[in-house]
Amino acid sequence: MSMKLKDKTIIVTAAGRGIGKGCAVELARAGATLIINDRPGSQDLMPTVQELRDQGANVKGVEADVFTRAGCEDLLRKAVEQSGPVHGLVSCPAYQKVSPFLDLCPDDFERVIQGTLFSGFHMSQLVARQMVDEGIAGKLVFISSVLAQRPMAQKSAYCAAKAGLNQLAKTIAVELASRHINVNVIEPGWIDTPGEREAFTPKFFEEEAPKLPWGRLGSARDIGRAAAFLMSPDADYITGSVLPVDGAFRYRDGRMLD
Repeated sequence: MSMKLKDKTIIVTAAGRGIGKGCAVELARAGATLIINDRPGSQDLMPTVQELRDQGANVKGVEADVFTRAGCEDLLRKAVEQSGPVHGLVSCPAYQKVSPFLDLCPDDFERVIQGTLFSGFHMSQLVARQMVDEGIAGKLVFISSVLAQRPMAQKSAYCAAKAGLNQLAKTIAVELASRHINVNVIEPGWIDTPGEREAFTPKFFEEEAPKLPWGRLGSARDIGRAAAFLMSPDADYITGSVLPVDGAFRYRDGRMLD
């Protein structure tokens, strides 16, 4: 595995499991020094840290609530204290509430926006300020969703939050281009994560996965590989881009059916 991220320190939020963990695994394979984060009290964070260390990764775990400004500040401070200046951020956290629009509680709507859009703003602003102060031509990657562009019933808050995240990232990219700080977005499709496995039965996956254009769900590793590419020197001239990693999930209704 090429060590294209050797000597780079990267923060990955919500990395205890799922997509965040998949990103951490692939960044570690590329040689990055990692600060991986999960919420306070997480049962997943330290096992993931140990798993990565067993594979030879230089990784530290930091519990912090990145849904809040204070939590983001605490995470960045500890990252710098433990590993020095930060060269990259993969902003992964999200909160989802599935509900018909007419029944959606306003507090739940605000929580979804807070967990996706606000957290992305707070963490990226803090990291970008540090990059500018240190003269680092760093990289910011936001994990969004194809639902930012493809509406889905009962996910109005989540779709709105991800759409806002996409536009936030593009605007940041414009502002930070002169600093040579790359800002890009990954849009996962339907990804096989522990959260999805908790939401649906094994039979549901068995029946529905083959119906997808690629014939399977995406994996956290699929998203991680895209994140590792966007963090690498190979992506130095890519900024303000939105990269769907979805096996054509967003186009599934456009197929001719046999």
